[in-house]
Amino acid sequence: MASHGTNETGPDLAAGVAITAFGAKSLLQGHVAGEPVVLARVGDDVLAVGGMCTHYGAPLAHGVVVGDTVRCPWHHACFSLRTGEALQAPAFDPLPRWKVERQGDRIFVTDKIAVGEQAVPQLARDVPPLPERIVIVGGGAAGFAAAEMLRRRHFSGELTMLSADTDAPYDRPNLSKDYLAGSAKEAWIPLRSQAFYTKRNIGLHLQTNVDRIDTVRRSVITDDGRVFPFDRLLLATGAEPIRLSIPGAEQSHVFVLRSLNDSRAIIARAGEAKVAVVLGAGFIGLEVAAALRSRNIAVHVVAPGARPLETVLGPELGDFIRSLHEQHGVAFHLGATAVRIDERTVTLSDGRVFDADLVVVGVGVKPQVVLAAEAGIAFDKGVLVNEFLETNIPGIFAAGDVAQWHDLDTRQSRRVEHWVVAQRQGQVAAENMLGVSRAFQSAPFFWSAHYDLSIRYVGYAHDWDRIEIDGSMAKRDCMVRYIKGDKVIAVAAIGRDIQALEFEASMGWPRQ
Repeated sequence: MASHGTNETGPDLAAGVAITAFGAKSLLQGHVAGEPVVLARVGDDVLAVGGMCTHYGAPLAHGVVVGDTVRCPWHHACFSLRTGEALQAPAFDPLPRWKVERQGDRIFVTDKIAVGEQAVPQLARDVPPLPERIVIVGGGAAGFAAAEMLRRRHFSGELTMLSADTDAPYDRPNLSKDYLAGSAKEAWIPLRSQAFYTKRNIGLHLQTNVDRIDTVRRSVITDDGRVFPFDRLLLATGAEPIRLSIPGAEQSHVFVLRSLNDSRAIIARAGEAKVAVVLGAGFIGLEVAAALRSRNIAVHVVAPGARPLETVLGPELGDFIRSLHEQHGVAFHLGATAVRIDERTVTLSDGRVFDADLVVVGVGVKPQVVLAAEAGIAFDKGVLVNEFLETNIPGIFAAGDVAQWHDLDTRQSRRVEHWVVAQRQGQVAAENMLGVSRAFQSAPFFWSAHYDLSIRYVGYAHDWDRIEIDGSMAKRDCMVRYIKGDKVIAVAAIGRDIQALEFEASMGWPRQ
């Protein structure tokens, strides 16, 4: 074992290691010249890649090998062990690679492979003629992932992103977690620097509102009269927070949380607040509550249900999460809603009145389908797309929170508001806009952080027949299985990252 630095855990792989060091495992953590490296067994081959996920730095030696890929234990990014490419979001940067030599029963990691030698797949030669102009409406998870993938797949045509946001694409999940809590710097929040868009010739237009889509002339028209022609169009307009229509909801101390500006505004108000009321006990509401408690603000959570997150995670996990927040000083007021917000108080439907100099509304979101609807694009609970994420109008695609796609596994139409799902849909839509015809088949996945507790959720359970709990919630070591008929359709894991990954792999997700 190395005696200094977390980058040098495990054996020095340049000095060689016996093949038996793997034991029954497929991954072996080591280091080369101070860099973390993980060895992976893939059949008879032994491959060497960077030991840390390029998303949040998770140790890949704690992940899972599936085929010739390695999956990150924290947020389920997927990398090719042969090329290093980040195949599935939330990671986008490739892993570094090293050459491996085998001498008898020993493995030696030798030269590092130069970045320019990274093998990034190009499109097959039998795809239709490539489009010349692609427009992406939206600057969130799906829009960014699509733009990044288009350039990664060597699309050299005109690429335009139209975003109503004031900021370039950023890490939205962090807005209700570490950034809001004050433990993540704003410099960490952008997904890429401005140089990324300049270098890749991506026309990123911020504070740009789209007025309409002309499907006949194949163009997007902004509210200031600019016209952007397209051969392919991606609608990645996302969702917008539901705003309350009760008296006082428009006051300056009442906030929703969707954008980076929203989070900045809450942080600014939190600097002078003593008591906050959070309306809504979903993931956003509870993560906001945890972040505000870390700032020593008294927090009241108000929601109409009997327990937080019951419709998503079930009663047992809902009760556990409530108790966790109560241990950190959060007060719950369930079975009630807010009916009035005054300058310093919030009045509930049961007559109770609470002091509040900060109010955060987290009662859900709704997909932004107006552009699509006015353009004659089919929609229901979202913009309707087929398994290739294409709408009823050829050449126009949708991805992310706004997309309601046809799921091949369940034969159902669904819309999911998860960050990683949006990113992966953006990646698949990008390839399909280039003629690949790849069906979107990826397990819905999200993570949620509450103080020092993280929950990993894989699958989709709109409802279930029963819940099975393996392990102990109190000990933070459990797997919660949601079962419909005789099939496990989703799992929620606490302290069991590997089992969550293995469930994803057992379902064949993500498919390549």
